[in-house]
Amino acid sequence: MLRKMFSKPDNLKMFWREFMHQCSEIGIGSLPIVIIISLFLGAVTTVQTAYMLVSPIIPTSAIALITRDSVILELSPTVLSIVLAGVAGSKIASELGNMRTSEQIDALNIMGINSWNYLVLTKILAALLVVPLLVIISMVLALVGGKLAGSLSGVVAPESYDTGLHSGFSPYNVFFAMCKAYTFAFIISSIPAYYGYNVKGGALEIGRASTTSVVVSCILILFSDYLLAALLL
Repeated sequence: MLRKMFSKPDNLKMFWREFMHQCSEIGIGSLPIVIIISLFLGAVTTVQTAYMLVSPIIPTSAIALITRDSVILELSPTVLSIVLAGVAGSKIASELGNMRTSEQIDALNIMGINSWNYLVLTKILAALLVVPLLVIISMVLALVGGKLAGSLSGVVAPESYDTGLHSGFSPYNVFFAMCKAYTFAFIISSIPAYYGYNVKGGALEIGRASTTSVVVSCILILFSDYLLAALLL
């Protein structure tokens, strides 16, 4: 599939229009769930970290430090990508599966249009562009949610939270998170596209392909998460 889709677009204007449409579908379409999940991820991490750090020797600013590193290294890239695999991935598989069963893909091939390039490459490029941006937005919102939860529950003062956020910050953690974001973005877009494009049958097979693509994507995300951590950390 990857070999077939890399070719010069037959019509750059159509390719660009479809690319921007996919950016809107994957990015803006997933933004509400990203905002909700990110705020609560940061809030829950802050409250649970405060629950575990009961020693009076440990300063309260350590709560923000642990929340920051947990959000950047693991929670925002991995948890968000698993959610996007279910939201955007299933949508990609269903869309391509419906086009396959209704013979729209066959019509494109008969007209001489490279359907791999027009339908699959646009989705992968759009995911590679917008998913890392969603991960960055998730990091910021999770830290904001952690600060709000800490101040509202009284477990950590806003000043201590800000001190912990700036304490011992390593830019390499953000680089590692971006490596994970690009890897997961490729998985989220390519796996559902493959299963959706190769659907055979009717509506029942579209549902099965969508479910299978989400399951395989989640497994590959977790596997690559471990692999990247072992190689880069």
